[in-house]
Amino acid sequence: MKTRFPAEWEAQDAVLLAWPHENTPWAPCLESAQDNFLQIIRAILNFEKVILAVADLKHSESFSDKIPSGNMLIYETPGNDTWARDFGPITVFNDGNPLLLDFSFNGWGRKYPFDKDNLITRNLHRLGAFGNTSIESLDFVLEGGSIESDGCGTVMATSKCLLNPNRNPDLSKNQIENLLKTRLGAERILWLEHGHLEGDDTDSHIDTLARFAPGGKILYASCDRQDDPHYEDLSQMEEDLKSFRTHGGETYGLLPLPWPETEYYDKDERLPATYANFLVLNGAVLVPTYGDKKDLEALEIIKYAFPAREIIGINCLPLIRKHGSLHCVTMQIPKGVI
Repeated sequence: MKTRFPAEWEAQDAVLLAWPHENTPWAPCLESAQDNFLQIIRAILNFEKVILAVADLKHSESFSDKIPSGNMLIYETPGNDTWARDFGPITVFNDGNPLLLDFSFNGWGRKYPFDKDNLITRNLHRLGAFGNTSIESLDFVLEGGSIESDGCGTVMATSKCLLNPNRNPDLSKNQIENLLKTRLGAERILWLEHGHLEGDDTDSHIDTLARFAPGGKILYASCDRQDDPHYEDLSQMEEDLKSFRTHGGETYGLLPLPWPETEYYDKDERLPATYANFLVLNGAVLVPTYGDKKDLEALEIIKYAFPAREIIGINCLPLIRKHGSLHCVTMQIPKGVI
């Protein structure tokens, strides 16, 4: 049986999100968070369906008149938070047939409550959100934001996250590699040994640092300010990326993304703002922006990487205040699942 983990830029049926409500950490800033989610949902609906998990169907009444309903698929299921990238299903294709992999989610190493989020994928499947596609639950902790696929057998990840003992403490690096190769059909794993963002609760998710793009390209967070504490580590990450080779043995086309101005919460808590946390859709790329002078430059670089797609910036300052961004609150559902 041939297993393949598709690239994000391949055809999609929908994008999954979970609606923020008063019993999530968004409660102190709920209105701005919900407005931000509505912006993202509206943008996605111009290109494909949205699957929205709500803790209570009554919540949908608050936005039913604000978004087009034709492509909205709303399902009621409890949740602790809204980071669908990390508790949502990871879809692979076995001999061309989609399979939903429901890996375990433990709140990024038991940092936050996760019991309800860990059940969302199974609940949505039971409710018919994913059509007739089969699901398999795995006793292995893996978040969608921690892995990046080129669709051709290469998976990129960071050692700081996947090898962190707060995820799968009883497994060695070789065992984790073998599991990724077996379950995701990966032929090889490219490990980033460096790279982090202050304020990141995920232990260096790859989707905040480096992302594949078509044609053997990698977009990555780059810091050009030597006085910034990120400078040395991200420079070393760049050297890691330079050492990587494509399937054909060539160097990757590396596209450094600009470094936004430092963002703080309450002036003392640094936030992990990054342009690498973009979402690829069927006909567009949604890019997080931060009201920053580097926003336009980031959009232009991502346009170069995805020339056939519309590039849409969405101000994600409300999201970054909870230490995540646009890609983190979404999970694409590949074509054929629904």
